[in-house]
Amino acid sequence: MRPSFVAWALYLASGSVHAAVTIYSQRPLGLPTSSVDSARHFYVAIQAKAGDVAGLSIPQKGSFYGFSVEMSVISQILGKNSTHLQVPFLNLMGNLQQRGGAVHVRLGGNTQEFAALVPELSDGKTFSKENGTNENTSLTPNVVYTLDLFEMMKKISALVNVKWYLGVPFKDTTNWQLQIVEHGQAALGDNLLGLQAGNEPDLYAAHGQRVQPYGPSDYFGEFGSLINAIEKNPAIPHKNMLIGPSLATGDWIPEQVWDTGFIPAYSSSLSALAVEHYPNNNCFAQFGIGAPKNSQEEFHTYLNHTAGQLLLRPYLNSSAIAQAAGKPFLMFETNTASCGGFPGISDSFGAALWALDYGMQMAYSNFSGAMLHVGGQNVYYNPFTSPPTSESSFHKWTVGAIYYSTLVMAEAFGLSNTSRIVDLLGNEANIYTPQYAIYENDVLSKVALFNYVSDPSGANDYRATIQMQGGTVPKEVVVKYLASDSVANKFNITWAGQTLGSRFEVDGRLKGNPEAIRIACDQTLTLVPFRCARPALHWYSCAKKLCLRMARRSHFRLRRTPAQSTQQQ
Repeated sequence: MRPSFVAWALYLASGSVHAAVTIYSQRPLGLPTSSVDSARHFYVAIQAKAGDVAGLSIPQKGSFYGFSVEMSVISQILGKNSTHLQVPFLNLMGNLQQRGGAVHVRLGGNTQEFAALVPELSDGKTFSKENGTNENTSLTPNVVYTLDLFEMMKKISALVNVKWYLGVPFKDTTNWQLQIVEHGQAALGDNLLGLQAGNEPDLYAAHGQRVQPYGPSDYFGEFGSLINAIEKNPAIPHKNMLIGPSLATGDWIPEQVWDTGFIPAYSSSLSALAVEHYPNNNCFAQFGIGAPKNSQEEFHTYLNHTAGQLLLRPYLNSSAIAQAAGKPFLMFETNTASCGGFPGISDSFGAALWALDYGMQMAYSNFSGAMLHVGGQNVYYNPFTSPPTSESSFHKWTVGAIYYSTLVMAEAFGLSNTSRIVDLLGNEANIYTPQYAIYENDVLSKVALFNYVSDPSGANDYRATIQMQGGTVPKEVVVKYLASDSVANKFNITWAGQTLGSRFEVDGRLKGNPEAIRIACDQTLTLVPFRCARPALHWYSCAKKLCLRMARRSHFRLRRTPAQSTQQQ
């Protein structure tokens, strides 16, 4: 059984926040103000059977949300080498495996383009950073690695069922360096899901990695050159694992790549189609690039249902094209804002709620998965961060708020591989009170209700009455809460009464006794009322019907249904 609703509240303290603030700071932003015109009581009609629902998504897996780990921080996240793995990372992945069956992790990012295999490194290390000449906006260093990388990945997969994506270096397309493909396939077998061919190629020219002009047709030609090199390489037995075009949707849009004939020309070599995108950027604060942005002024843009909808609107056509071509469509890298995110936003409970809504909207839009990016010590949006090396002997890890989003998403879609989601658009599609329904094995399994309004007075609490159609009301439902006293909180977050801990306190294991609330339902009626107080996401699930209730704190709540044992990919 899975959680059912999430309710949460947002509070931010006044005052400006600057990029120099450490990612471990607990300083909050100020409370954003909003004028809300929304019904305080509304009905949501929900069908009990999937066959009666229009617009349901494709089947989704509990591994929908994964992680994109920048190659330059692999040693901080995965471990020093195959005999020294990071135990907190294993525990964090284990939490997700338990709920969703598997975890998908991409090793890549800007640094994949300049990564090189070397025979060995000093001190038993598997990775090392080198100062390079790449012109990426994020100024990530070049990386060298040894064969022990693949042994490390293999051991992690054996422990916590992590499935991997790797990237082919696109720095030199006349002399392809395919060692990562050769050794990745040999060592990982079925645990290697795919190989990214080009990371944000639409930004190559702007970043000095290609000579202007460089356009979609040039990328098309390079992709074909890579396929030819792979076809001729006897050490690469699986020729159909490439992923592209992985645009940032910066200087190009996906349709420009599709117009080259990319999909039909390379279909037999493609395992998936992908894009990468962030809703915003904080590049001026980090690198002096672009225009300055104030976190306080940006925060409200994350606190409504429109945020995810607008972010995904440019990809709906591509999602449909991918479905027609029989290819999964992936958001291969995303998070709250590029260039490290915003202090006070990216590391807040509000970001966790945004990520849940965004993730559910991606699933509803027929994406097959999404990778939340993980960077280094200067990155605010990290789902998890190891302590600085000099403090690793006495400090533990720090978990970011959006890790809780991945925990809830894994539990939401569960183990059946049959979960399908629909955006209910109740309450006249009010952007502050979105709702989703999830169906497993063609019957209603869970319902999620959001309240995005931050109002400690309670004036914007609402009552939602679920009207079941074509089914019966269950005797009772079980509800869990993803909770915090404020959406501005960076820590002090609980899921079903458990927490991972505050800064420098995390070993990857949930602490505290799990809490699940049982709510009796009136089976003589087809109406189930719920009260959503303050900003929150409430989640309730049961086989036929949803019952939900909100607490006075910010929280997410989920009701669980019997788990199924289907093996996850």
